[in-house]
Amino acid sequence: MTTLINLDEFGELFTTFEHSAWRLETRRGYASDRKDETYREFIETGTVAWDPEDEWCRNMRAQTSAGKRVGRVRIVDDPPTTGQLYLLDNAKRNAATGEDMRNLWRADAERLQLPREDFWIFDSRFIALLHFDEADTLLNVELITDPAAVMRYAQVRDAALHHSVPYKEFAALAAAKEE
Repeated sequence: MTTLINLDEFGELFTTFEHSAWRLETRRGYASDRKDETYREFIETGTVAWDPEDEWCRNMRAQTSAGKRVGRVRIVDDPPTTGQLYLLDNAKRNAATGEDMRNLWRADAERLQLPREDFWIFDSRFIALLHFDEADTLLNVELITDPAAVMRYAQVRDAALHHSVPYKEFAALAAAKEE
C-alpha cells in the first residue's frame, strides 16, 4: 500500500521513528541546498561553518543519544558535482550528531544496480520515497508499507552499506583523485 504525505508529515517521521532511519541519496544536487545561505558560503570558500544547534542537529543528537540508528549513503559522481561536494562537507555536521555518513561512487552504484530514487527506510517497516521535479525540488513523499516492497528497499540498503565508504575516508579518496 502507498500513501502520499505532505512535507510536514514527512518531517514528523524524524521524531517518531522507533529504532532506525536510513537514506539513499542519489541526486546530483538538491534545490533546497542551492537556496540555503550555507551553499553560497560553500561556493565562495569551499567549506561551511555549520550550525551544530540547528533543528535537524538537535533532533538527530536526541535520536542517536536514545540509541536509535540514523545513517545514509550518498551516491557521488566522478568528478563530484558542486552539490555533492557541498554535501560531502555537510557530512561532518551530520556525523557529529551520530549519523553514520557514507558515500559510494555512482559507477559502483550502477554496477550494483541500485535504484536512482531517493528514499528513507524507517524502522525496516516502511519507505518514504522522495519525489523530485527536474529542478531537484522535493515535491512530495510516498509512504510504502507493502512488506515485499519494504524488503526490496532493505536489500538496497544492505548492498549500499556493504559497498560504501565512511565519509572521511571517501573525502580523502575524492581529494586524492583531484590531485
